[in-house]
Amino acid sequence: MKVKVFVTLKNGVLDPQGKAIENALTHLGFGGIEGVRQGKFIELDVAETDAEKAKAQAAQMCEKLLANTVVEDYRVEVA
Repeated sequence: MKVKVFVTLKNGVLDPQGKAIENALTHLGFGGIEGVRQGKFIELDVAETDAEKAKAQAAQMCEKLLANTVVEDYRVEVA
């Protein structure tokens, strides 16, 4: 079963990489950029066949390793 994990910075946390991307896009001629936030996308293939159990397992992975829950939020989707 495929599990998709999206990790993003919490609101209010500074995002210097997002700011650098925003500046680079502006310098490349892409106008109208009013803000960029960057994050991580992680795709997992898990042996679990029950979607809710797979989602719970991925949430545990996020809490222990995949996300820094002090400054990051995460969202788990099961495909």
